[in-house]
Amino acid sequence: MRYHNPHKRNGTITTKVVCAVVFLLFSFLWLYEFQADVLAVAQHVMSDGVTHYDRTVGALLITFVLMLLQLGVAAVIKLSRRTHALTYLPSMLILALISDISPDTDSTFSFGAWKWGVPLILLLWGGAVWLARQMMPFENDDKQPTGLLSRRVWINMLQMSAMMLFVALAGNSNIVFHYSAHAEVSLMQGDVDEALRVGHESLESNERLTMLRVYALSRKGHLADRLFNYPVVGSSETILPLRMQPQFLAADTIWKYLGARPARMMRAEQYYTALAHDSLATAAVADYRLCGLLIDRNLDAFVSLLPHYYEVADSLPLPRHYQEALVLYKHLRTNPAIVYHHPVIDEDWENLQQLEAAYPLETERKYQVFEHYGGSYWYYYSYTDSFADTRRHL
Repeated sequence: MRYHNPHKRNGTITTKVVCAVVFLLFSFLWLYEFQADVLAVAQHVMSDGVTHYDRTVGALLITFVLMLLQLGVAAVIKLSRRTHALTYLPSMLILALISDISPDTDSTFSFGAWKWGVPLILLLWGGAVWLARQMMPFENDDKQPTGLLSRRVWINMLQMSAMMLFVALAGNSNIVFHYSAHAEVSLMQGDVDEALRVGHESLESNERLTMLRVYALSRKGHLADRLFNYPVVGSSETILPLRMQPQFLAADTIWKYLGARPARMMRAEQYYTALAHDSLATAAVADYRLCGLLIDRNLDAFVSLLPHYYEVADSLPLPRHYQEALVLYKHLRTNPAIVYHHPVIDEDWENLQQLEAAYPLETERKYQVFEHYGGSYWYYYSYTDSFADTRRHL
């Protein structure tokens, strides 16, 4: 008569349950909280916009399929006790693979290092499984504790932690890609405030994210007041979906907002001129055009164009960045075409000059100006090639 040790069976069940709970929680939260937006972009690109990724359904479905895969693997290789966690490696490997989405997925697709990485990992895993199975008859832990805090459970948790760390390291961690993906998803859902919130405290950006923020700020009516509160990367050409387009948000959304889609590829200024000629330009074009000139640091063209859209006088209000640009222009030109005065902005300018004079060392001066004027056009104009360069200098 064979004797069944209840402690052994209970310990095995406890280990399996703990591993399953940890995997289910990790997979769902990883997919739902961190990867949902980039997966939405990837699915949209790969399906040519035919299908739509739902973060809840997607996280549940992928986690369910990966759990089924683990159950199948566990049934075949029959690892228990201290090495049961190894049955989760194929599922973790697939989770890492689908998390490693390229920021350029709309233009190029490649498995990259995964072409040789996956076979190598599976080969090493196969060797580890074989070794674990050879060692199973010699594992004499029947008298060891079998609860949640047992040695067996913690050994398995160590293996699960290593695999979860692998997924986190292998997945796409390009924070700007995550920012832009989240911004696009938010804009598609009509949540402009959320699109502006994401990454608002970060100094990281790129041309696509700047284009999305310009559109969102314009939608809120804050483009000329808050543009340089964000990292600005690119030029007047790249704030329009000409050379580069959004990955998830339809480019026609921006074109329709401005008035019309261009019939052919053209420069930004040609596009604005064509809109005006055909009387198709919306009210948003004014700040798009003027802020584009500020991004390019083309103050002379800005000053020449500004009166076409705004009445310029000391007693009349102007958007914040336009006031800063006019005061800067006034002090840079010997014979300025427009001499603009505003008591508050003029005082801020004088304070800026005093602050710069107080710090002769460039690095320290740049830091102090950033601390006090980091969201101003003055800082952007004088201290950055692009705002994102700030991080390298502080």
